[in-house]
Amino acid sequence: MASGGMSPSSIPPLGEYLTALPSVSWDPLKLPANYSLTPGAQARVRTDLRHFYQDPPVGIVVSPVPDQFGKLYAAISGPPDTPYEGGFFIFYIAFSQDYPLSPPRVRLLTTGNGSVRFGPNLYANGKVCLSILGTWSGPQWTPTQSLTSVLLSIQSLMSEEPYYNEPGYENHINQIASKNYNETIKHETLRCAVCDVVERLVKYPDDIYDIIKVTFLEQYNDYIDTCDNNSSKDGSPMHGHNHVLQASRFQYQHIKTRLEALKAQLS
Repeated sequence: MASGGMSPSSIPPLGEYLTALPSVSWDPLKLPANYSLTPGAQARVRTDLRHFYQDPPVGIVVSPVPDQFGKLYAAISGPPDTPYEGGFFIFYIAFSQDYPLSPPRVRLLTTGNGSVRFGPNLYANGKVCLSILGTWSGPQWTPTQSLTSVLLSIQSLMSEEPYYNEPGYENHINQIASKNYNETIKHETLRCAVCDVVERLVKYPDDIYDIIKVTFLEQYNDYIDTCDNNSSKDGSPMHGHNHVLQASRFQYQHIKTRLEALKAQLS
């Protein structure tokens, strides 16, 4: 362990850490019955969308919900050289009624039907823990933030070693645990953020699907290579953050079968 690191026993439980954070209404699926944006908020959302379309970030697309101004879907591609690479992570976003005075609400929809936590900041219930959203410690939201900055901040959570995103683990060097965690996320990215998304087990708009279909076919050979290179792990238990997921086993051969079926369907 590196000098200054913390042992697992000295790190406060995550639940204890989170209770110290301010309580916020984070879920865009649980908006108040009278949800509507102020005229100022509507103007700012239009500005944010215009800026996004003028200079879209690499690997990110958005699709506003028709007839529901202030709500939209976003798809973020897993960055290269991370365990998220090749995945399509779908988010549902609702701007706050007083935007930009308050941050938008964001929910991750790519969760394996609520079964997969894609890192310390991306919960299985869809919660995105990010300081500018008010759901994590650190620099808080300011009106100078925008839709683009929020999406880029979320994309940055998909890092090369997400194991160290956990509070207190920044200096707790554990290469084996980090590698095991990456292997789990890589597998679940293929299973949930590729297969589930392309099979439309996750709800999202058709215009995003059209983009994902093309990208899937472009990356198909890479997906198959990943399955072939990791098939020896099949049947072994996967690892969560510092614990073994006894009920979750690697199943690359099954994923490969799903990928082949999708390729045949889309070709």
